[in-house]
Amino acid sequence: MKIKVKKLEVKKDHRGWLAEIVEGKDVGIKDFGLILVTTAKPGQTKGGHYHKRKTEWYCVLRGKGLLTLVDNKSNEKTEMEVGEGNMVLVKIAPLITHAIKNIGTDELYLLSYIDEAFDKADPDTY
Repeated sequence: MKIKVKKLEVKKDHRGWLAEIVEGKDVGIKDFGLILVTTAKPGQTKGGHYHKRKTEWYCVLRGKGLLTLVDNKSNEKTEMEVGEGNMVLVKIAPLITHAIKNIGTDELYLLSYIDEAFDKADPDTY
């Protein structure tokens, strides 16, 4: 039987935690990007940034969040409740500032796919 186990680095702070789950090198696809899971404790906000070239997809798996999106070109702002009661997948294009606030009473779990793996030398996060 062939199995492979990858030890995940879990990054924690007062807001919750984040773990990069699947990268291109894990599945043998160079341009795969990155799947991650992050949590936010009640009242905490994650994000508040944008990317010039990366696209992200968000899905709240557990909890209730307020997703705020601001188009950096037009300044148009959109807010939507996501998660419990509104299970959706949201595609976030480049140049859209995005943040999610946990508006529930339990820890929020967010699954995210980013079409480009994180690179410390060129993070594309502003």
